[in-house]
Amino acid sequence: MVSTSLWMETEILPQAGALKDDVHCDVAVVGSGIAGLSTAYELMKRGRSVIIIDRKGIASGMTARTSAHLAPLCDDLTSEFRKLRGAEAARLFYESHAAAVDRIEEIQASEKIACDFLRLDGYLFQGNGMPADMFDEELEAVREVGAPVHRLMGVPLKGCDNRHVLRYPRQARFHPLKYLAGLAAVCQSGGVRFFANSPVEEVAEQDGAVTLRTSQGQITAAHAVIATNASIADCFQLHTKVAPYRTYVLAFAIARSELPDALYWDTEDPYHYVRLQTGPDDHDFVLVGGEDHKSGEADDADERFARLESWARELIPAVGYITHRWSGQVLDTIDYAGFIGREPGSERVYLAMGDSGQGLTHGAMGAMLNTALILGEDHPWKSVYAPDRKPLAAARNFQRENMTILQNLAEYVAPGEIASLEELQPGAGAILRRGLEKITAYKDKAGELHLHSASCTHIGCHLHWNGFESCWDCPCHGSIFAPNGQPINAPAVSALRPVKV
Repeated sequence: MVSTSLWMETEILPQAGALKDDVHCDVAVVGSGIAGLSTAYELMKRGRSVIIIDRKGIASGMTARTSAHLAPLCDDLTSEFRKLRGAEAARLFYESHAAAVDRIEEIQASEKIACDFLRLDGYLFQGNGMPADMFDEELEAVREVGAPVHRLMGVPLKGCDNRHVLRYPRQARFHPLKYLAGLAAVCQSGGVRFFANSPVEEVAEQDGAVTLRTSQGQITAAHAVIATNASIADCFQLHTKVAPYRTYVLAFAIARSELPDALYWDTEDPYHYVRLQTGPDDHDFVLVGGEDHKSGEADDADERFARLESWARELIPAVGYITHRWSGQVLDTIDYAGFIGREPGSERVYLAMGDSGQGLTHGAMGAMLNTALILGEDHPWKSVYAPDRKPLAAARNFQRENMTILQNLAEYVAPGEIASLEELQPGAGAILRRGLEKITAYKDKAGELHLHSASCTHIGCHLHWNGFESCWDCPCHGSIFAPNGQPINAPAVSALRPVKV
């Protein structure tokens, strides 16, 4: 089964063409996921002319690979956030993400976007064999930030009657691409221009304007928002404060009413997460995710899906056959909050970077924050997400995540994964050594070879093959390349160097 999410059947503005001229606007937005589309919507509503540009199709990136939980509390626990950032920042983090859920609810209602939006409870429950003492600390921290929370025992999953639980009212779920399809339509009718399949190769700020250059044209704007999750504007500094992780999701068919409709996630590491999605007739879908690992550090998707399936069938015996399976990449920040606001050293370039596993609420919230800042307004959330903040309390996380770079670069002296190209099977990729050089080798189904440098074009990290997604992953900062060497995920903007053997 190929990697296809439950949401991908929804196509968004397939008629959007490539940029082929020089154009102008008030604000150029790079990236058309929830962060980019939400930003365009907020600015359009405030009377600004906006252009959205994307290297691929509109909304075809990581937003199409979410599990679509709308949970306003910190994904890494409110108590942990408070330890790193303090009580006031923890309160503002909750306030901002709760406001993001409210804003999505408001927009889908006012714009009449049919996207299956539903308010429901969320349950954090004790993982198998995990300690229970953290629930008291988390309860106290959540109450302190002002969020509604209830302590109880048991969730309606098999064998979980005696597990410790925190129940969070007023969480939500929706169909993310139906929402973005509606948002894109409203934006287009309001004058927002869309350009797809137009990779931005350079972002330059000079003479009171920002220029975004592509191979066939450029955009000149008063301001730009880089809403690509991993920024293409900042070359290195901010990327040392984030780490890419790959997460896996299975969708099962289930008869309606077999599982109480709620969000569920446990305290295991990596944790599991569960939600329902409305299906046809008398059936729904159960989404079960987890089995996360650092990007590029494993290529064993089948084993991870098997473990997810086993976990799901044990706790939810009513699940039926698997309908979809997919993976996505999240960009964790070292202090659990995204980098949103003016890019350090810039006057007119703004960032929406680092989802920390909460890309949907980060995207909607960041749109509100960046819109206010672009319009010259102050904002109470600004300091929580400031890209130039120095999270000293997160130094241990910084050190741990950046060990990946040192370990990765050391791989250049290791042997190749194959000794010759004859070992490569059709549809497979592997690393080949040729003298001092490491080469990415991919053989397509027709037997044609695609050979490129194994050095990521961002800062030169050693790439790894991802057999499930058929791409090359960079473990350092999350760049992803297609088998033909073209970049398909930021921060890389340049293609891999072709190699002849």
